[in-house]
Amino acid sequence: MSFNWFISVDDHLIEPSGLWQDRLPERWRDTGPRIVRDGDSEFWAYEDRQIATIGLNAVAGKRREEFSPEPITYDEMRAGCYDPAARVADMNQGFVLASMLFPSFPRYCGQVFHEAKDKELGLLCVRAWNDFILEEFAEAHSGRFIPMMIIPLWDPGAAAAEIERTAARGAKSIAFSENPTKLGLPSIHTDHWDPLFRACDETGLVISMHVGSSSNLIRTSDDMPTLAFMAYSAAANQAGTLLDWLFSGNFTRFPNLRIALSEGSIGWIPYFLERAEQVIDKQRFWASRFDISMNAAHDRGEAKGEARFDLDTDIRRLFKDHVFGTFIEDHAGLRLLDVIGEDNVMLECDYPHSDSTWPDTVQMANKWLGDLPEDVQYKITMGNAARVYDFTPADPATIGV
Repeated sequence: MSFNWFISVDDHLIEPSGLWQDRLPERWRDTGPRIVRDGDSEFWAYEDRQIATIGLNAVAGKRREEFSPEPITYDEMRAGCYDPAARVADMNQGFVLASMLFPSFPRYCGQVFHEAKDKELGLLCVRAWNDFILEEFAEAHSGRFIPMMIIPLWDPGAAAAEIERTAARGAKSIAFSENPTKLGLPSIHTDHWDPLFRACDETGLVISMHVGSSSNLIRTSDDMPTLAFMAYSAAANQAGTLLDWLFSGNFTRFPNLRIALSEGSIGWIPYFLERAEQVIDKQRFWASRFDISMNAAHDRGEAKGEARFDLDTDIRRLFKDHVFGTFIEDHAGLRLLDVIGEDNVMLECDYPHSDSTWPDTVQMANKWLGDLPEDVQYKITMGNAARVYDFTPADPATIGV
C-alpha cells in the first residue's frame, strides 16, 4: 500500500511584505513591521530594529548547493514562500493536502512582538498576523490550512482572550515557547500561564512548540561545529520540553490540554519516557521533598513545597493522552513506533526551510512507511493530524493536480 497525499503539521510562512502595513491602523504604520529596500538588499524595519530574512528559511525550489544563511530578498524567493495562492500550488505539486504554518519574521512563537517596546502595537501586530492566517489562508482555501495562531506572550490574560477570539473563528492551535524562561518569562511550573492553559483546555486548541521557540538552541560550546550543533540541538531542546511538561502537573490540572513538539523528531522519545519511569521508581520519595541543584554554589538540597506532579502518575498514559511528536525524516523513530505509539506521531515537510523534503515527501515517506499496516500509515500521514487538531482536510478528489 502507498499513500498519495499527506498533512504537514509543520511548515513556515515568509510573511508578505504588506501584511502589517495593510492591516495596522494608520497611526501605527510608521513603527509597525514594514519592508525597507536598501540598494540590492532589503530588511524588515520594526520600531528601532532591522531584521533580515535568512536565506535558509526560503530555499524551496533551490538545489542544496545553493543553500545559504545569507539574507535573501523577495525577488530571490519562490512565490510559494509568501503568497497564499502560490503556496497552494506548491502544496498540490508536493501532494500536501493541508499545512500548518509557523511565522518567520515574528519568530516561531511571536518572540519579536514580546521583545518590542510598545506592547499596544505588539498586540495589534499579533492580531494582524492571526487574522491574515484565518482570512487569506484558512478561509480562502478551505480544508488546506490548519490555522495556528500566535499570542501576546507578555500577557497571559490577553493571550487567553486572543485564543478565545480566534477559536471562535476556526483556529486550531497556538504557537508557544518550548521554554519561556529563556525569554525572560515564568516557567510552566508556576500558575502564571493558567489563563492561557485554561483557554486552550476549554477551546481544544493544541499548544504547538517549535524547536527554537525559546530563542535558545542548546549547544555544548560556543565553537561547537555547525553540523554537530544542527544534529544535536533539536532533540536536546525538545527532550527538555517533554520532561518539563510531563512533570509539571499541568495535564492533570487541565485534562483536555494537548501539546505538539514541532520539528523535534521522534526517535529520542522512547529513551526519555523510559528514563522518566526509572527516576519516578527510584527517586520519587526523596525528590518529592527536596530539590537538588547541580550548581556547585548551591550544593545543599533544600526542602520544597508541595509538588504539582502526582508521583503515582502513569507517565506513558500522560504521554499518550497529551503529547504528540512530529517528524520530517526519522527512521529510528519509526522502528520504535510500538514504544512511542502510532497515535502520537505526525508527518511534516518543513516547506520552505532547508530541512524540507518538499516536493518529494510522498515518494520518500512511502519508502519509510511502506512496511507498516495501511491503517498506521494513514494515521501518521493524515489521520492523527485531523484528529489532534480537530480539522477536516479537503477532499483530494476536488484538487486539480
